[in-house]
Amino acid sequence: MSQSRTSVPARSQVTANVVRGCLGNLIEWYDWFAYATFSIYFAGAFFPEGNQTAQLLSTAVVFAVGFLMRPLGGWLLGAYADKYGRRRALTLSVTLMSLGSLTIALAPGHQTIGLWAPLALVLARLLQGLSVGGEFGSSASYLAEVAPPGRRGFYSSFQYVSIVLGQLAALLVAIVLQNLLTEGQLESWGWRVPFVIGAAAGLVVMYLRRTMEESQHFEQERTKAAATQERKGLHALFTEYPRQLLAVFGLAIGGTVAFYTYTTYLQKYLVNTAGIPKSTVSVIGFAALFVYMLLQPVAGALSDRYGRRPVMFAFSICGMLLTVPIMTVLGHTRSPWLAFLLMTAALTFLSGYSALAAIIKAEMFPTKVRALGVGLPHALVTATFGGLTEPIALALKKGGHETTFFWYVTACIGLTFLATLVVREPSRTSLLEDSTPAPQATAPLT
Repeated sequence: MSQSRTSVPARSQVTANVVRGCLGNLIEWYDWFAYATFSIYFAGAFFPEGNQTAQLLSTAVVFAVGFLMRPLGGWLLGAYADKYGRRRALTLSVTLMSLGSLTIALAPGHQTIGLWAPLALVLARLLQGLSVGGEFGSSASYLAEVAPPGRRGFYSSFQYVSIVLGQLAALLVAIVLQNLLTEGQLESWGWRVPFVIGAAAGLVVMYLRRTMEESQHFEQERTKAAATQERKGLHALFTEYPRQLLAVFGLAIGGTVAFYTYTTYLQKYLVNTAGIPKSTVSVIGFAALFVYMLLQPVAGALSDRYGRRPVMFAFSICGMLLTVPIMTVLGHTRSPWLAFLLMTAALTFLSGYSALAAIIKAEMFPTKVRALGVGLPHALVTATFGGLTEPIALALKKGGHETTFFWYVTACIGLTFLATLVVREPSRTSLLEDSTPAPQATAPLT
């Protein structure tokens, strides 16, 4: 493999770029998870009165609606990032996310405007879904491109560090509000506070992202494209890199379902099935997610040393063996400590996927279609599998078949195991290390 013609930046420069890139990612995912965290409180405000499971199911369906926009975001903002730059695409995505949060914060409830209330909620989630759909591919491409060779797994893992930090921030706001406000105040108006915070923080991050340095890989590709008129966009992606697309699909399915199960749905599961108080569940989730966040760079560094596939195998094998036992015990325990230990155990093996989710996909595509190639298939998987995780889980619970969901998660992780079996080691065939790769010579599948 030829050496990259892109110069290697200093460590301080890499760190500064990664931090600036992750700050925006943090705010985007804070806004995204604020919905999941506070839906327990605002479900009754946007939907007619009913039992708790029915109202939670309604908010979960709207959560899933946001996922329907993610493929569109992955396509439009991914193509935008490949054509106009990572920085401009990332600035646009955080702007859309802030608009969605502001809409939720200001929307009147069902008692005030009737059916317009859930429609406003849907509109906000569509904007946020478009934003997050474009965020992943652009962010993954940016972090992978600014990182030095041999350390790309470590630095790229900070994408999920920032994602988890966003969720921790949402949980921290929840814990603070739960201690300052009564249950009635939270359900009446307190749930609006986190969305106001998200909208305001988004304005700050929008400015910060406008000052980010552009990726050298992109600058080099833009210069080359101006001289060669090389094809980009969907046509180039589907005709030149179909096997890489299939690889991303397979690798993402199990990790995506497991991620939304253990970081989003699990908190509702502990309240709705195990019967643990909401405030206690927030503390459990915060502590487990903090440990999970710290594990991301560790798993990323291990992938730099031993390869991406061994780390992905660790995730998929542990996920297939342990998901059913962990979920079964969690559903029957009232012990906060046991719930914390089991949630942490699940998040530990999940780190084998999430720490590599950006780099293992970014290495499969050249700069000209990297953001689109990473973002579009990932968004399609999250729309069809990730977005349906909560509705499937709640619908099965309502129908009296809750344990079927555990096996569903296991089966999805099994698909990622099969994909890992047939993917050649991405770090050894990385298109990040060759500025002018031949697509067919570096096909990732055996």
